[in-house]
Amino acid sequence: MEKKKMRRVLVASIVGSAIEWFDYFLYGTVAALVFNQLFFVTEDPAFGTLYAFATFALAFLIRPFGGIIFSHIGDRIGRKKTLVLTLSLMGMSTFLMGVLPTYQAIGIWAPILLITLRLVQGIGLGGEWGGALLLAVEYAPKEKRGLFGSVPQMGVTLGMLMGTIALSIMTLLPDGSFMTWGWRVPFILSAVLVIFGLWIRKGIDETPSFKKNQEQGTVAKLPIADTLRYHWKEVLIAIGAKVVETAPFYIFGTFIVSYATSNLSFTETNALNAVTIGTIITTIMMPIMGALSDKIGRKPLYIGGAVMMALYAFPYFWLIHQGSVALLMLATIIGLGIIWAPITAVLGTMFSEIFSAKVRYTGISLGYQIGAALAGGTAPLVATALLIRFDNSYVPVALYIILTAVISLIAVTAVQDRRAQDLDEEDAVIPTNEAKITT
Repeated sequence: MEKKKMRRVLVASIVGSAIEWFDYFLYGTVAALVFNQLFFVTEDPAFGTLYAFATFALAFLIRPFGGIIFSHIGDRIGRKKTLVLTLSLMGMSTFLMGVLPTYQAIGIWAPILLITLRLVQGIGLGGEWGGALLLAVEYAPKEKRGLFGSVPQMGVTLGMLMGTIALSIMTLLPDGSFMTWGWRVPFILSAVLVIFGLWIRKGIDETPSFKKNQEQGTVAKLPIADTLRYHWKEVLIAIGAKVVETAPFYIFGTFIVSYATSNLSFTETNALNAVTIGTIITTIMMPIMGALSDKIGRKPLYIGGAVMMALYAFPYFWLIHQGSVALLMLATIIGLGIIWAPITAVLGTMFSEIFSAKVRYTGISLGYQIGAALAGGTAPLVATALLIRFDNSYVPVALYIILTAVISLIAVTAVQDRRAQDLDEEDAVIPTNEAKITT
């Protein structure tokens, strides 16, 4: 494949993914700083934060449904068309959040409308990740599949980085201005990014794997049924593997903003800057880890990261409790850039290699989104609830991080190394009776 076409494919996979996650992370960060005061008004600020994080978790619970809807389209009609739909849906909901009246203006309708838009975000993102990943992986030469699969994963941290930088700039405003209109600016400007992302994706073609299914007449009639019938074990593996990739990430990247400002002596700017620097280093590390997985395999890198995550849970909280801005940054850099990076860099490629092309979009989306629903969006909520229940002790939160690592380590024991095989080498990933039935 010519280099120009490949570059456009990679740019399309990372740009759209970054925009989607920018929209998504805006909500998570603003939930900790703004929504608990302007939309979820309570006498106890801790419960306002809890309610705000509950709506953050709510979108994760709806994401599997978005994954089912859009992965069906992706496996039946094509990856490209699906990605245009998901990006448009996310952009519309995020823009509308930016112009939404607050509780003081329209009362109970404010949180109701905010929750509705958050659900729309969740549905859109539920279908986005799988398509962006397959756009890169299904075009990749087998010897570079790990590297290519890490590129759309970079969209997650780039999106978070853009959202964090935007809000860091806005928090420089006087507090009254930030709470009145400053927080709205990134939401409204996201519309410009969406238009750019749609333009980039317009010039790409369908992936070789999907074209092959079309040519052979083997496109699944009902991908979700075939996935649950023939690949339910792989879905369970993906769900379990997702746990340690998602819960600690939202502890290090979202929960910490609220925790560092409410429970410790840090300012909002201190916390956001720590997340920003940690995210930059993570983004740089991802393609390095992806390329390394092409040499030593996805599983060793993933297991190494999960083990380090369990070992780091208590040292992380010890570092941030020293009250030093430098140690807060160091703790975040280690957590995101050193430990989490290898896990997330190989996750998408590892998922892609255990599913047949016929149901790959559906399979990876189900595993990823259900895992995210169980452990990702609930992580800030669980962490906040644990703090309230145990008198602000971080010990239960650290134990929670360790539990996620144990679950994921158990899940990936059955994963086989396929880095030297062609992605669509069916016999390696699909029962022979499926080929006879799913036509």
